[in-house]
Amino acid sequence: MPAAACLAALPGQPPQLVRIPLTAPGAFEVMVAGLFTPPGPGPFPVIVYSHGRSADREGTQVPDPRGFVRYFVRKGFAVVAPIRPGYGATGGEDHEDSGVRYDIFGNCWGHPQFARAAAAARDAIAATVTWLHAQPWADATRVVLLGTSMGGLASIATAATDVEGIAATINFAGGTGGNGQAAPEHSCGSEDMEALMTVYGARTHVPSLWLYAKNDSFWGAERPRAWHRAFAHGGSETHFVLTDPVPNADGHQLLGRGSRLWMPPLDAFLHEQGF
Repeated sequence: MPAAACLAALPGQPPQLVRIPLTAPGAFEVMVAGLFTPPGPGPFPVIVYSHGRSADREGTQVPDPRGFVRYFVRKGFAVVAPIRPGYGATGGEDHEDSGVRYDIFGNCWGHPQFARAAAAARDAIAATVTWLHAQPWADATRVVLLGTSMGGLASIATAATDVEGIAATINFAGGTGGNGQAAPEHSCGSEDMEALMTVYGARTHVPSLWLYAKNDSFWGAERPRAWHRAFAHGGSETHFVLTDPVPNADGHQLLGRGSRLWMPPLDAFLHEQGF
């Protein structure tokens, strides 16, 4: 696609829709993604944004440009937001199901398959980073992975594979297996997640910022701390921030509803990384 067409999407306007080739076994041939870029020809550092899960997987869309996308575009980043297989316009089977189920009393059933679910999402993110190396507007040596909820977990999993070009990871409320309504602040398989983070931490060599809110109904305030401690044992540069409660919203919506809480630590992190 010509660079001029890619550069048409500015904050407040609809994104340019692009198609990213997928190479994972059994995957669809292409993945739909939204692209937002600053004015000019680039090359720009790139945010690869990874969405979370919802009950309405088919309704998953690229993010609203008036939210966090505008924050990054104003800082000179391009933002690429792939819709992973199993969601929205990309479609296909759901390979990111963790296997966790809750009964009517909030009890956990099923054996968590967190590594399998994260690997499915990781393959889509890795394909996006590979695609960036062929885009003239992208500085594919300065890619930052950013995700929320399942997308945060997937970003951590991808950074642990040393995909070429990844410079940092930003994890908003990352995890899977929680249900804020069925079991508030009590996610299934927390110990399994902690063990998985130990594995990812040992394999990660890029800086990361983890952001969670005190009133996150999916995880609560303490479980994310334990996950981060396990990850940090690997020795990479990593920072954990537990923000104040997100006003008038569930803390799991920190990225979308809590910008005043996350902007200061994120500004500082990006500055530290030379952006």
